[in-house]
Amino acid sequence: MESVLLEDNPHWNNSNAYKHFVNREILPQALSFLGAKQIVALIGARRVGKSTLAKLMINELLKTSDAKNIFFINLEKPEFIPYKNDASYLGTIYESYLKLTNPDLSKKVYFIIDEIQIFKNWEVFIKSKYENSNIKFIITGSNSSLLSSEFASMLTGRVLKLQVHSFSFMEFLIYKKIAFSTRLEQITNKIQISRAKDEYLKWGGYYDVISSNDDMLKKDTLKNIAEDIIFKDIVPRYSIKNSSQIRDLFYYVVSNGTTSINYTTLAKKIDIDAKTIKEYINYFEDNFLLNTISAYHTKLSQQIKSAKKLYLSDNGFLNLGINRSQNNGTMLENAVFVVLNTICNEVTYIKENYEIDFRCDTTLYQVSYKMEDEKTRTRELRAFGTFDSDGGYKHKVVTYDERGVFESVEMLSFEDFVFALARNSQNHRQ
Repeated sequence: MESVLLEDNPHWNNSNAYKHFVNREILPQALSFLGAKQIVALIGARRVGKSTLAKLMINELLKTSDAKNIFFINLEKPEFIPYKNDASYLGTIYESYLKLTNPDLSKKVYFIIDEIQIFKNWEVFIKSKYENSNIKFIITGSNSSLLSSEFASMLTGRVLKLQVHSFSFMEFLIYKKIAFSTRLEQITNKIQISRAKDEYLKWGGYYDVISSNDDMLKKDTLKNIAEDIIFKDIVPRYSIKNSSQIRDLFYYVVSNGTTSINYTTLAKKIDIDAKTIKEYINYFEDNFLLNTISAYHTKLSQQIKSAKKLYLSDNGFLNLGINRSQNNGTMLENAVFVVLNTICNEVTYIKENYEIDFRCDTTLYQVSYKMEDEKTRTRELRAFGTFDSDGGYKHKVVTYDERGVFESVEMLSFEDFVFALARNSQNHRQ
């Protein structure tokens, strides 16, 4: 046990253990939660950087707290697997930590538990300590229902949730050491930013992918990430007997990213009944592999019943489809969704006489790789007026690299779309 604890907590002997970690945009928000009593829950797919974010938080805590009052444990370690059905073993781990380090219990202890969903009934242990001790819990988990059914009865109101995503485009530029914080830098580094955009649209933002220069290795890494989520999280959690069937379904739906799902039609094509397909897609969504969005409607019941459109949580997964080549329009539309999904209260699409790709709060978005052709412009722009005749929404078209204003509609390149949202968010905070 002691060797496992030491392995997970190098900061006890080395205060610089996490200095080399790549910073994340969400870190300030995560740090702002540390002063509250509530449990901080970092949720997101495997390998998006939840553990890294937790260690970045440790790095900041070391400035004001004794290293031995900060305890990190990864429950996926082989040594803990035999005890995953015994929540009381979490207490054993904690007692071993106390004996090994002898922390100052008159001060706050920061207890970070990585991949907590590995242990069944873990919330029983958390609640027992939460009420009667000076422990600040930071937990990570790889499925969204971690904060619904399991928390609903025991920890309601005691949790501050943060969803962690793979690298955003701006984090990707920072990783690439490409300056973009001012308009001058954006213009000066225009070519570098454009090349980075091409790479990001194709490969997404998983660190293990973008840190490789080998395209075959990138694709293999993405496949490993997806199959780890399917076989290590989804299959055991939902007791799925035919694991190859759900894996094959994932690769099939990846090939249909950014399109509407018809469960009945899909069932006929791949010989899985429609009810099972719907359940499996819900599992994919619960474990952050993909997202589905509904058609906007003023009546919630109609919105729930509407056909769903499917988007991948990271553009890199588009490489895993059964199609031989990727579609530029699909990559751009999926990337725009990924951005909007992190900032909008709810992302929907609109389909009446014409289709609008995304409705985000008070803005309507069309996504068009190119707008040079007059027919394309007419098709993309007329939908705005058809739906929004009274002009209650802002109208924007996100393109690959075209900019300007056309018939009062703002056209933005993908990078300008990202930078503009970041400026708006910063202005709102100020």
